[in-house]
Amino acid sequence: MYYLQRNPRGTLVRVDTQPFEGMTGESEQATLEITHWENHQKALLAGLQKSDLELVRVLEDLIYVLTSKGILSITDLPVAAQNKLSNRSLLRQELDSLENLLNEDEILL
Repeated sequence: MYYLQRNPRGTLVRVDTQPFEGMTGESEQATLEITHWENHQKALLAGLQKSDLELVRVLEDLIYVLTSKGILSITDLPVAAQNKLSNRSLLRQELDSLENLLNEDEILL
């Protein structure tokens, strides 16, 4: 069972499998409209998750710039954040080392 909410123009704005306050209809089956709405929501979520990953890199770079300029000390951050940044830094160093090894192998060939 699907519980629906439509805006005044009749467009789906929410679909849920549980009744909720403000619902304006229901459907026993997943109609084409419901399937399209769910697919659109999944696409939006995937876009947001991709954006989150990109933003993490921006924040990493920002923290690096602030610490390199002495504006921020890594110890100003909570211990959990320090550990996460340290772990990411180690992973990046390891990845860079692997890329350098691969590039050196290509040069030798």
